[in-house]
Amino acid sequence: MTMASKSERIIFGGGCFWCTEAVFSMFKGVLKTTPGYAGGTKPNPTYEEVCTGTTGHAEVLEIEYDPGIAPLEKLLDIFITMHDPTSMNRQGADVGSQYRSIVLYTDEKQKGIVKGFLSAHQKDFSNPIVTEIRKLDAFYPAEDYHKRYYDKNRLNPYCMLVIGPKIAKVRKKFGV
Repeated sequence: MTMASKSERIIFGGGCFWCTEAVFSMFKGVLKTTPGYAGGTKPNPTYEEVCTGTTGHAEVLEIEYDPGIAPLEKLLDIFITMHDPTSMNRQGADVGSQYRSIVLYTDEKQKGIVKGFLSAHQKDFSNPIVTEIRKLDAFYPAEDYHKRYYDKNRLNPYCMLVIGPKIAKVRKKFGV
């Protein structure tokens, strides 16, 4: 009899949540992905409200993972590969605080791992890493039409021109 690992969750914001979900859903050990909003002050925000940049929320992805298969360090490596952690409030053409680089941890152990990982990898970037690191207060799932957006809309120009290249870059580095 094998004992199942306890799952954990962490929240990443690395630009558009469609991109983040498309990337992380490829990996073994990622048990569930949920796009949503976090890091702001407005309870139960809508996509339209978050897009205004006035809620304080970022587009994020809640990741439930098995640390025995996908350790947090691996998820962080994927995270800094799939987006630019040195870009303040933008990822490519997506501009605004809702597209900021952010990690919302759920316990103190994760906080230490995230801070240590980003500090150790600063040497890999010519500009300072600006990823915000903070404890998760609340996570609000996005509207249903955002879930698995890339899988349902691969021929959408945004999916082809923005998400596709991110997936290709991550696949190349991690061999998935």
